[in-house]
Amino acid sequence: MEAKISAGGDLKNKDLHPVHFDRGGNRPYYTRPMAAGLPDRVDCAHLAEDAAVLERVYALRDLPRLQDLLADSEGSLRARFAFAKVGPDTAGATVTVHAVPRLVCQRCMQGFAFPADASSEIEFAGGAESPAHGSEREVYRIVQGLVSLRDLAEEELLLALPIAASCTAPERCGNANCGFTEPGSEVPDEMRRPFSGLQDLLKKRLD
Repeated sequence: MEAKISAGGDLKNKDLHPVHFDRGGNRPYYTRPMAAGLPDRVDCAHLAEDAAVLERVYALRDLPRLQDLLADSEGSLRARFAFAKVGPDTAGATVTVHAVPRLVCQRCMQGFAFPADASSEIEFAGGAESPAHGSEREVYRIVQGLVSLRDLAEEELLLALPIAASCTAPERCGNANCGFTEPGSEVPDEMRRPFSGLQDLLKKRLD
C-alpha cells in the first residue's frame, strides 16, 4: 500500500506530527508524585511544635518483641500519637493503642483473645538529658531527636499485656486436663494431700 503524505507534510519524519496530550502546548508536563510510605522515625520536636496527631496500623506479625507471647500472629495494632510541647524545650506525646492479640493461656496452654486498650502520656529525652522536674509523664529515651513510632506503639502494647496470661473461662478454652475443677465436683485424694507420700518417705529413712 502506498503511503500518502498530507499537504505540507514532512516526508523525512514520515508525516508524524507532535502530540501534546493534555498539556495544551509544549510546556513541561507535571504529574502528581506517587505516595511514599509513611515514615516510621519522626522528629519529636517538630511534631510537638505543630501539635501533630498521627495514626498508624501495624500487623502483629511485624512486632518482634511480641512474638513469644502470641498463640498466632494474626491481627493488627492500631496506634494514635498526639504530640505536644510539655515544657519550653521538651516534646511529649499521648500514645493510645488498641489490639486484640491471641495470647497463650498459662493454665490450659491454648490461645485466647485478649482485648488490650492502653494510653500513656510520655515525654521524650535524649541520652544525657534529665526529665522535667516534677513531671508525672513516662520518660522515653530517644536518639538525635528521632523516635520510632512502631517501637513506641509496640512498647505501649507490651505494657498493657498481663505478665502471666490466663483465659477467663479455663473450663471451656483449652485442654480438658488444665487443672480446673467444676464447683461441687469431687476432688481426688492426691490433689487434697499432695505431700502425703513425702511423710512416708521420711519415715522409711528414719527407720
